[in-house]
Amino acid sequence: MKDNTRVYKMSFASVYPHYIQKAEKKGRAKEEVDEIIFWLTGYDKQEFQQLLNNKTDFEIFFAQAPLINPKASKITGVICGYRVEEIEDELMQKIRYLDKLIDELAKGKAMDKILRS
Repeated sequence: MKDNTRVYKMSFASVYPHYIQKAEKKGRAKEEVDEIIFWLTGYDKQEFQQLLNNKTDFEIFFAQAPLINPKASKITGVICGYRVEEIEDELMQKIRYLDKLIDELAKGKAMDKILRS
């Protein structure tokens, strides 16, 4: 994979509206996007809002996550041309996990399946 420094330094708050837009276009809700983010990272609503307000970058967003869900390793498949389970860069893999979960939401997958319940 190429140098991902630019992606890591990108503000999570700048990408978050795109996640919501992608989900809403397919009839899903912002609350479902938030539920996915909270499930993956362990953030609660208040912590998450602070990160958005501070325009926290992806690197800090994932580094400070209270707990990356242990079931995240069950997220598999292709996103942006890469198999998420084969991405060696740990931070990029977490970013792609989130992308994959939002994709599954937009494709109509049930929340219990998305959250690997």
